[in-house]
Amino acid sequence: MVPPGHHKKDGSPYTWWVGKANEKHYYWGGSGPGIQKCACGIERNCTDPKYYCNCDADYKQWRKDAGFLSYKDHLPVNQVVVGDTNRPGSEAKLSVGPLRCQGDRNYWNAASFPNPSSYLHFSTFQGETSADISFYFKTLIPQGVFLENLGNTDFIKLELKSATEVSFSFDVGNGPVEIVVRSPTPLNDDQWHRVTAERNVKQASLQVDRLPQQIRKAPTEGHTRLELYSQLFVGGAGGQQGFLGCIRSLRMNGVTLDLEERAKVTSGFKSGCSGHCTSYGANCENGGKCIEKYHGYSCDCSNTAYDGTFCNKDVGAFFEEGMWLRYNFQASGISGKESGSRSESSPDPQGPLPDLAHEEIRFSFSTSKAPCILLYVSSLTTDFLAVLVKPTGNLQIRYNLGGTREPYNIDVDHRNVANGQPHSVNITRHEKTILLKLDHYPSVSYHLPSSSDTLFNSPKSLFLGKVIGKNLGQIAHVLYSKAASSPFKQIVVGDWGIQVNDS
Repeated sequence: MVPPGHHKKDGSPYTWWVGKANEKHYYWGGSGPGIQKCACGIERNCTDPKYYCNCDADYKQWRKDAGFLSYKDHLPVNQVVVGDTNRPGSEAKLSVGPLRCQGDRNYWNAASFPNPSSYLHFSTFQGETSADISFYFKTLIPQGVFLENLGNTDFIKLELKSATEVSFSFDVGNGPVEIVVRSPTPLNDDQWHRVTAERNVKQASLQVDRLPQQIRKAPTEGHTRLELYSQLFVGGAGGQQGFLGCIRSLRMNGVTLDLEERAKVTSGFKSGCSGHCTSYGANCENGGKCIEKYHGYSCDCSNTAYDGTFCNKDVGAFFEEGMWLRYNFQASGISGKESGSRSESSPDPQGPLPDLAHEEIRFSFSTSKAPCILLYVSSLTTDFLAVLVKPTGNLQIRYNLGGTREPYNIDVDHRNVANGQPHSVNITRHEKTILLKLDHYPSVSYHLPSSSDTLFNSPKSLFLGKVIGKNLGQIAHVLYSKAASSPFKQIVVGDWGIQVNDS
């Protein structure tokens, strides 16, 4: 793939491609997600060492950037957007090769379950004294039956009992036995999870991903043979809670069940993992995420500055130069908001808030101004949190929780965010660990210095666009720069949620 005019002089991209889930990507063939380089930038052999793509050298001779895009979760390439097309005497050629798949066919043998009553049936599972079952699943629903096989009283079943629980249950004549694995994080996150269940005359076990294996010893006396007579049902059957999502690589006692072929001959099914979002995901605009539903899809706009069915309704607040908003915190929640266009002081909120060992802040914004303040959380002490755009256009997060001489700074230098494009920010802190996610890039973990306190003491106010009065903290050098011309949407700090709009 040969990207034309890959970067502006300030580092922001002229050109990007759109993959699965309608997400923009700024890396190219031979590179990887979040790196924003071409293959020569990875191998450090670009024509001009100042750039990360040969095309950026802007030489008169033709240069080439090429390589494979191999991160499967982002493929296929659905669209390429090319900018910087109005330069006289400048030419570029871009080509996208065919999508090629290779590897173990059984590993990717999959079927999508489109509605609550959908199921695939196979011949009776022969696992009288030994059962070894494994598969991968991904879903957005909190519960559903993966598979079940019945006898007169005997049975074997695997199901998603809740968003964080997978259950393996069976009865060989001694009464029902259930083994449950509980995950500390949701399993209905539309990511692949592996389930392995085993049962023999001595014991039974269940494992999900790399979580600790749960084991149950078999009784020393009693029945040992699993006697089944019905067909094996994959997915919900008999009026049970159906499974919505995708299952692949289902192996039972060493045999891979051909889910794809069975799906092709079963009404209402699709082989592979192509759901509604594969066909209609591009309808979710402005970075909205397509969510599979039983009878269709919806657009999740929570991490964008937009709302509406397709995330195309602007619900943010626009900040002109000098404008600001201040939300005052109280123990019962947000006490109200104040705004202004000039620096002025306002009455402080009444009553301190509980100290925070954990907070999550997420918002979307767009701005062409640098430097500027996007967000600032003040306190009744010297503690503060600031999200800034530096003079270079890069994002910076500053934490000051006490115990250190200077605030702890996180500099995100690989991306210019003052480019007028929408950006999403998610900051999660638990004591000294900070997790930062910017746009589609992978989350990055940071750690406060060992001497830093772990509590954000007495949170007081949330400022957007600018900080006023005596709440300056240690960011005075950018206080009176232009505010962010930004649509802000849902902001969450600790247990307080704020909906920002122009009203």
